[in-house]
Amino acid sequence: MTSVTRQQAASVSFELFPPKTAKGVEALERTVDRLAEARPGYFSVTYGAGGSTRERTRHVVDAVAVRSRLPIAHHLTCVGASRSDIDRQAEQLWDAGIRRIVALRGDLPEGASLQENGYRDAAELVAGLRRVGDFDIAVAAYPEVHPEAASAEADLEHLKRKLDAGANAAITQFVFDTDTIVRFIDRARSAGLTAPIVPGIMPVANFAGLKRFASKCGATIPPWMEAMFAGLDDDPELRAMVATSLAVEQCRRLVAAGISEFHIYTLNKPEVSLAICRALGIPVAEGQQEAA
Repeated sequence: MTSVTRQQAASVSFELFPPKTAKGVEALERTVDRLAEARPGYFSVTYGAGGSTRERTRHVVDAVAVRSRLPIAHHLTCVGASRSDIDRQAEQLWDAGIRRIVALRGDLPEGASLQENGYRDAAELVAGLRRVGDFDIAVAAYPEVHPEAASAEADLEHLKRKLDAGANAAITQFVFDTDTIVRFIDRARSAGLTAPIVPGIMPVANFAGLKRFASKCGATIPPWMEAMFAGLDDDPELRAMVATSLAVEQCRRLVAAGISEFHIYTLNKPEVSLAICRALGIPVAEGQQEAA
């Protein structure tokens, strides 16, 4: 793997999801310890569909903050709660010292709709959070266009609404065609959007599962990826090597295009994420977090 540090220093943040079992919690603790070795800018912790992991997310946020002693971003969504409920939760986060939020509309459970007394979209949510406190707010961006957007232009205009409402940065949905990410950022800059747009990097852990997830969120799986992962379902070591090489190559090309910040969807697995950091020239030294 070729380090890209001579071109531009890279930085990362790591996304985690709340485990469902006690065994998963123990595994996450080990993952956090490993990932903290790379000194990420922050960890983020997701919600489940419809806000279904709200309490677990808060517990994991607190645990990761204590364990890593690094900044934590808490996901908040519009679904499953009224404005007053979300405002109250944001106030509790602020009082607890949480200063970073990833603000999303969220995926609606099948057949459900947003509450009449709730925030209607992420732009309204961002504006609401701004009334609570001076959070560092990230929102989502969609280089391949959100599935519900009327057009690419409408989707970009909605991103502008979120940034104008007070968001500090945008994190992209994972995209495997790197040129699509670069073109999207160029379009955003041409439209006058100056906030950081951070590519979301998705290492492939389970290709069949990734395909199912991608189909739900409008992400494209290129044919060449199908070919690369064909026959690797029962070969996790080789699959991890291929996944690492793909993610590193994507980051390398993005750095060459002038992009240096990445948000890695870790899937609670540290190895590939740390390999990406190593290849990007980010120091990864065991025990570094204890010296912080």
